Amino acid sequence: MPEGHIVHRIADDLNGYFAGKPVTVTSPQGRFTQDAMTISGQRLRLATAVGKQLFIEFENDLTLRIHLGIYGKWQFHQSSESPAIVGEVRARFSHGKVFADLRGPTVCEVVDQDSVRMVLRKLGPDPLNANPRQAESRRFINKVLKSQSSIGLLLMNQEVISGIGNVYRAELLFRAGIEPHTPGSALSMEQVQALWNDSVKLMRVGAKTGFMITRESLFGKNPRKEDRNYVYKREGQPCRNCKTSVSIELMAARKLYWCSRCQK
Repeated sequence: MPEGHIVHRIADDLNGYFAGKPVTVTSPQGRFTQDAMTISGQRLRLATAVGKQLFIEFENDLTLRIHLGIYGKWQFHQSSESPAIVGEVRARFSHGKVFADLRGPTVCEVVDQDSVRMVLRKLGPDPLNANPRQAESRRFINKVLKSQSSIGLLLMNQEVISGIGNVYRAELLFRAGIEPHTPGSALSMEQVQALWNDSVKLMRVGAKTGFMITRESLFGKNPRKEDRNYVYKREGQPCRNCKTSVSIELMAARKLYWCSRCQK
């Protein structure tokens, strides 16, 4: 499943190609045809990301809400002719020589502003939308410190923090030296603030590069996929810090990776 940094990159691409322009929206697959008709030909005002949710606003005050889920993805084309339809394309955006195809999203619906506000109220703060007054970090800190749930579960809860997925969950906890089963309420305010600050840092790197690189010695480089992280998908391999075998288990049906020595 794409984590939040990818959705922010998609929003930037959509703005770069289509913002301020009338966009033709079709549904080659047919499942989105009725909704597509309500926004096709309208000017695209702005595409924004909040966590893993993408909101595309049009001039008629309707918004296309998209959640890519596990299988969803966008593909952008530049061509003087309409590219051939490949696979099950839920929605195609086009303007001039630019085309964007959406495949396999979990959610793809046109909604009004009230519906957008309802979705946003349920979402936790997004590290990539952090504001200078720290209101977003305070929301995160308060949610964590009041919860008896493990921090490993809280980081995956989109109502607690938006955009974090399995990779960032594992890497943030390793970098902080926090055992994943620790209840949120057992952490100090300083620990939770540090988790937020690190999520902002790492996700900004991801949004800039398109890669989830969490080893600072590799920032600014293009390392092999297997070298980018400390513990994610490295079960049974030696910890990069202490050489203890990296552990794995299922936590709420998702794979959890951590070092039992570095994260006590």
